[in-house]
Amino acid sequence: MRGWTKDFVRSVKDILNTLKMSDRRSRSVSPDPRAPKRQKIGHLTKEDFKNGIFLAPMVRSGALPTRLFALKHGATLVWGPEIVDKAILHAKREVDPVTGVVSYNGVSRAIFTTHPIEKPYLIYQIGSADPELAVQAAKTVQQDVSGIDLNCGCPKPFSTHAGMGAALLTNPDLLISILEALRKAMPPEITVTAKIRLLPSQEDTLKLVERIVNTGVSALTVHCRTRNMREKDRAVIERLNEIVEFVEKMGKGIAVIENGDCLDWEDAKRVRRVTGAHSVMIARGAEANPSCFSEKPLVDVERTLWPSYFRLCKYLGHHWGLTKYCIAQFRSTRVEVTKAEAADIRQRLSQAKDYDNMTDFVKEWTGEEEMKEIVDAINNNCPRQRRMLPSSFALSPEEAEKFVTPSATQNPEPPTSGAPLLPSNIERDASNFPPPPALTPTPSSAIPSAPLSV
Repeated sequence: MRGWTKDFVRSVKDILNTLKMSDRRSRSVSPDPRAPKRQKIGHLTKEDFKNGIFLAPMVRSGALPTRLFALKHGATLVWGPEIVDKAILHAKREVDPVTGVVSYNGVSRAIFTTHPIEKPYLIYQIGSADPELAVQAAKTVQQDVSGIDLNCGCPKPFSTHAGMGAALLTNPDLLISILEALRKAMPPEITVTAKIRLLPSQEDTLKLVERIVNTGVSALTVHCRTRNMREKDRAVIERLNEIVEFVEKMGKGIAVIENGDCLDWEDAKRVRRVTGAHSVMIARGAEANPSCFSEKPLVDVERTLWPSYFRLCKYLGHHWGLTKYCIAQFRSTRVEVTKAEAADIRQRLSQAKDYDNMTDFVKEWTGEEEMKEIVDAINNNCPRQRRMLPSSFALSPEEAEKFVTPSATQNPEPPTSGAPLLPSNIERDASNFPPPPALTPTPSSAIPSAPLSV
């Protein structure tokens, strides 16, 4: 009887414990369902250069904050500003543990900055007239970019006097040797591309294009002006149609990208219809409004873009002078901002000496939130999936004949071997240059919480 009592008590206790556990489970909060895995972004291929709308390489104006805003607002790929080969070789790679910004620092300031979030979409442009130096420069930055582009079109004296830029158009053997050296030295996951200008003769242009395509490049950008033409001259985009057909007949699947006199997403439809180009690259339209890649670009940029751009730049530690320069270029349609209000804001900008001088205008320096919005926008709407398919630009002949040339803008010089941020006694002999610096891993704490799969 006593044993039965012990068994009964033990059974009752077991039942009570079971009821308590059941009640506890019923009152507990169910864990949030696991977020779906984001699609992994592979390496760039030839197809990634087709049906896209790209940010052109622009000295100073193509800075990291502008590239990030371009990606946020619809750019498929972004090109960094031209950096002369020797300029990057002596730079020191450093990673900010808070923001994740990767800086290649010179003596006085950063020569080139990037962020892991843009790597799958970033093309690094090199100014070079030497295959060995071009390869060394590309190897220095290859861990932080997805492609290398050779500048063969800049007509400015700072580039052409050293045999770079548009000077390569008159030295095709050197141009080809640089591209071949880059393609041979770069791993297959790093694309190699080139950006040229038209030659005066269409026949000569086609001969050069044929040689470039045969080097194994993944894409070719054609600025539809000759070396002697300037921004005020209308781009002769109608010459590109024959070039596109010529490249397609070569059967290598290479994209031809148009550059010149394209202002925004809507204008890109006209350009593609007239030229047959596989993609379009925007320069001055993006310099004036980085949201031009959107079907609905921002208006009243003094209110809708300026404060956000200020916040992001300060958070990223962007050089004040470059920030001020970029913002001064921003223009857009005015809907609510009056002419007088815009003039007053610009006057305040011109008088500002640092970020603190703009506090009253910006209000709160919530740059971390600005960066989070950009990361979310990129992760939730993959830039490389934003495509301008042929069906989206079926314009009437009347619309296609409307050519628009943007007003002239300043084209500043990029960092060169003679810039103050580099030693002044650099010799041209490649043997004098040290090997690329050891890879510096990007700390996990520097990467935003959103996944940055590449």
